[in-house]
Amino acid sequence: MKLIGFYNYTVILTYMGAAAAICGIFFSASGYPLWGVICLLFAGLTDMFDGKVASTMKRNEAEKAFGIQIDSLCDLVSFGVLPVAIGYGIGLDGGFFYASGAIYLLCAIIRLAYFNVDEAQRQKTETGRRKIYYGLPVTSAAIIFPMVFGLKSLLGEAMPVIYQILLYGVAAAFIIKFKLAKPNKKGIPLLVIIGLAIAVLVITSGM
Repeated sequence: MKLIGFYNYTVILTYMGAAAAICGIFFSASGYPLWGVICLLFAGLTDMFDGKVASTMKRNEAEKAFGIQIDSLCDLVSFGVLPVAIGYGIGLDGGFFYASGAIYLLCAIIRLAYFNVDEAQRQKTETGRRKIYYGLPVTSAAIIFPMVFGLKSLLGEAMPVIYQILLYGVAAAFIIKFKLAKPNKKGIPLLVIIGLAIAVLVITSGM
Protein backbone atom coordinates (compact mmCIF):
# COMPACT_ATOMS: atom_id res chain seq x y z
CA MET A 1 0.00 0.00 0.00
CA LYS A 2 1.48 3.32 -1.07
CA LEU A 3 1.05 6.34 1.21
CA ILE A 4 0.93 10.04 0.37
CA GLY A 5 3.92 12.00 1.66
CA PHE A 6 7.59 11.32 2.33
CA TYR A 7 8.58 9.01 5.14
CA ASN A 8 12.14 8.90 6.41
CA TYR A 9 14.08 9.68 9.58
CA THR A 10 14.34 13.40 8.74
CA VAL A 11 10.70 14.05 9.73
CA ILE A 12 10.58 11.98 12.92
CA LEU A 13 11.45 14.85 15.28
CA THR A 14 9.03 17.17 13.51
CA TYR A 15 6.20 14.69 13.93
CA MET A 16 7.14 14.03 17.56
CA GLY A 17 6.94 17.74 18.31
CA ALA A 18 3.56 18.06 16.60
CA ALA A 19 2.20 15.02 18.47
CA ALA A 20 3.36 16.51 21.77
CA ALA A 21 1.69 19.82 20.87
CA ILE A 22 -1.61 18.09 20.11
CA CYS A 23 -1.44 16.38 23.50
CA GLY A 24 -0.63 19.77 25.06
CA ILE A 25 -3.74 21.29 23.49
CA PHE A 26 -5.89 18.54 24.98
CA PHE A 27 -4.22 18.93 28.39
CA SER A 28 -4.71 22.70 28.39
CA ALA A 29 -8.33 22.52 27.26
CA SER A 30 -8.98 19.96 30.02
CA GLY A 31 -7.67 22.27 32.74
CA TYR A 32 -4.08 21.03 32.97
CA PRO A 33 -2.05 23.93 31.54
CA LEU A 34 1.14 22.77 33.30
CA TRP A 35 1.27 19.72 31.07
CA GLY A 36 0.44 21.91 28.11
CA VAL A 37 3.48 24.07 28.86
CA ILE A 38 5.69 21.00 29.23
CA CYS A 39 4.49 19.81 25.83
CA LEU A 40 5.28 23.25 24.39
CA LEU A 41 8.82 23.06 25.76
CA PHE A 42 9.26 19.59 24.28
CA ALA A 43 7.99 20.79 20.89
CA GLY A 44 10.52 23.61 21.03
CA LEU A 45 13.31 21.15 21.77
CA THR A 46 12.43 18.91 18.84
CA ASP A 47 12.18 21.91 16.51
CA MET A 48 15.67 23.01 17.52
CA PHE A 49 17.21 19.85 16.11
CA ASP A 50 14.90 18.64 13.33
CA GLY A 51 16.62 20.84 10.75
CA LYS A 52 20.03 19.46 11.69
CA VAL A 53 18.72 15.92 11.37
CA ALA A 54 17.22 16.73 7.95
CA SER A 55 20.53 18.14 6.71
CA THR A 56 22.23 14.77 7.23
CA MET A 57 20.25 13.21 4.38
CA LYS A 58 20.57 14.04 0.69
CA ARG A 59 17.03 14.91 -0.43
CA ASN A 60 15.57 15.67 -3.83
CA GLU A 61 13.69 18.90 -4.57
CA ALA A 62 10.29 17.40 -3.76
CA GLU A 63 11.52 16.11 -0.39
CA LYS A 64 13.03 19.51 0.45
CA ALA A 65 9.79 21.30 -0.47
CA PHE A 66 7.79 18.82 1.59
CA GLY A 67 10.13 19.41 4.53
CA ILE A 68 9.54 23.17 4.41
CA GLN A 69 5.76 22.75 4.28
CA ILE A 70 5.46 20.05 6.93
CA ASP A 71 7.73 21.94 9.32
CA SER A 72 5.63 25.09 9.09
CA LEU A 73 2.34 23.21 9.41
CA CYS A 74 3.59 21.46 12.54
CA ASP A 75 4.93 24.79 13.86
CA LEU A 76 1.46 26.29 13.49
CA VAL A 77 0.07 23.61 15.80
CA SER A 78 2.96 23.71 18.27
CA PHE A 79 3.68 27.42 18.50
CA GLY A 80 0.45 28.89 17.20
CA VAL A 81 -2.50 26.89 18.54
CA LEU A 82 -0.89 25.49 21.71
CA PRO A 83 0.05 28.85 23.34
CA VAL A 84 -3.55 30.03 22.84
CA ALA A 85 -4.85 26.78 24.34
CA ILE A 86 -2.56 27.27 27.35
CA GLY A 87 -4.05 30.74 27.78
CA TYR A 88 -7.48 29.16 27.94
CA GLY A 89 -6.14 26.58 30.40
CA ILE A 90 -4.93 29.25 32.84
CA GLY A 91 -8.37 30.82 32.92
CA LEU A 92 -8.41 33.39 30.13
CA ASP A 93 -11.85 33.80 28.60
CA GLY A 94 -14.15 36.36 27.06
CA GLY A 95 -14.03 38.68 24.09
CA PHE A 96 -10.63 40.24 24.84
CA PHE A 97 -9.00 36.81 24.98
CA TYR A 98 -10.81 35.60 21.87
CA ALA A 99 -9.52 38.64 20.01
CA SER A 100 -5.95 38.21 21.24
CA GLY A 101 -6.01 34.50 20.40
CA ALA A 102 -7.39 35.12 16.90
CA ILE A 103 -4.87 37.89 16.18
CA TYR A 104 -2.00 35.77 17.51
CA LEU A 105 -2.96 32.80 15.35
CA LEU A 106 -3.50 34.95 12.25
CA CYS A 107 -0.08 36.57 12.64
CA ALA A 108 1.52 33.15 13.16
CA ILE A 109 -0.13 31.91 9.95
CA ILE A 110 1.08 34.96 8.01
CA ARG A 111 4.60 34.62 9.42
CA LEU A 112 4.84 30.93 8.54
CA ALA A 113 3.40 31.37 5.05
CA TYR A 114 5.83 34.21 4.36
CA PHE A 115 8.72 32.09 5.62
CA ASN A 116 7.76 29.25 3.27
CA VAL A 117 7.74 31.55 0.26
CA ASP A 118 10.95 33.31 1.30
CA GLU A 119 12.76 30.04 2.02
CA ALA A 120 11.74 28.53 -1.32
CA GLN A 121 13.07 31.63 -3.10
CA ARG A 122 16.28 31.61 -1.04
CA GLN A 123 17.05 28.00 -1.88
CA LYS A 124 16.98 28.83 -5.59
CA THR A 125 19.97 31.16 -5.20
CA GLU A 126 21.70 30.03 -1.99
CA THR A 127 23.00 26.81 -0.53
CA GLY A 128 23.33 25.88 3.12
CA ARG A 129 21.27 26.98 6.07
CA ARG A 130 19.69 30.39 6.47
CA LYS A 131 21.58 32.91 8.62
CA ILE A 132 18.97 35.67 9.01
CA TYR A 133 15.32 35.62 10.04
CA TYR A 134 12.86 38.38 9.21
CA GLY A 135 10.49 38.97 12.10
CA LEU A 136 10.32 36.94 15.29
CA PRO A 137 10.29 33.19 14.57
CA VAL A 138 7.14 31.48 15.83
CA THR A 139 9.34 28.96 17.64
CA SER A 140 10.22 31.70 20.15
CA ALA A 141 6.83 30.93 21.72
CA ALA A 142 8.46 27.83 23.22
CA ILE A 143 10.54 30.10 25.48
CA ILE A 144 8.39 33.21 25.99
CA PHE A 145 5.13 31.68 27.21
CA PRO A 146 6.61 28.93 29.41
CA MET A 147 8.79 31.56 31.09
CA VAL A 148 5.72 33.65 31.99
CA PHE A 149 3.93 30.53 33.22
CA GLY A 150 6.95 29.58 35.35
CA LEU A 151 6.88 33.00 37.01
CA LYS A 152 3.23 32.70 38.05
CA SER A 153 4.06 32.54 41.78
CA LEU A 154 5.97 35.82 41.43
CA LEU A 155 3.44 37.51 39.14
CA GLY A 156 0.42 36.33 41.13
CA GLU A 157 -2.96 37.35 39.77
CA ALA A 158 -1.28 39.51 37.12
CA MET A 159 0.11 36.46 35.31
CA PRO A 160 -2.97 35.76 33.12
CA VAL A 161 -3.17 39.45 32.21
CA ILE A 162 0.51 39.55 31.28
CA TYR A 163 0.10 36.33 29.29
CA GLN A 164 -2.73 37.87 27.30
CA ILE A 165 -0.82 41.09 26.63
CA LEU A 166 2.09 38.97 25.42
CA LEU A 167 -0.18 37.29 22.88
CA TYR A 168 -0.64 40.71 21.26
CA GLY A 169 3.03 41.68 21.58
CA VAL A 170 4.41 38.42 20.20
CA ALA A 171 1.84 38.45 17.39
CA ALA A 172 3.07 41.90 16.33
CA ALA A 173 6.69 40.74 16.46
CA PHE A 174 5.84 37.85 14.11
CA ILE A 175 4.92 40.18 11.25
CA ILE A 176 7.08 43.27 11.87
CA LYS A 177 9.94 43.02 9.39
CA PHE A 178 13.23 43.27 11.22
CA LYS A 179 16.42 41.24 10.89
CA LEU A 180 17.24 38.66 13.52
CA ALA A 181 20.35 36.53 13.36
CA LYS A 182 19.73 32.80 13.44
CA PRO A 183 21.53 31.09 16.37
CA ASN A 184 24.82 29.52 15.30
CA LYS A 185 26.45 26.37 16.65
CA LYS A 186 27.61 28.21 19.77
CA GLY A 187 24.19 29.73 20.39
CA ILE A 188 22.25 26.47 20.28
CA PRO A 189 23.75 25.02 23.51
CA LEU A 190 22.88 28.30 25.23
CA LEU A 191 19.28 28.03 24.05
CA VAL A 192 19.14 24.44 25.31
CA ILE A 193 20.41 25.57 28.73
CA ILE A 194 17.85 28.38 28.83
CA GLY A 195 15.12 25.92 27.85
CA LEU A 196 16.14 23.48 30.59
CA ALA A 197 16.21 26.28 33.15
CA ILE A 198 12.71 27.34 32.13
CA ALA A 199 11.55 23.71 32.28
CA VAL A 200 12.80 23.44 35.88
CA LEU A 201 11.07 26.75 36.68
CA VAL A 202 7.81 25.52 35.14
CA ILE A 203 7.89 22.15 36.91
CA THR A 204 8.70 23.65 40.31
CA SER A 205 5.95 26.25 39.86
CA GLY A 206 3.44 23.45 39.42
CA MET A 207 4.41 21.61 42.61
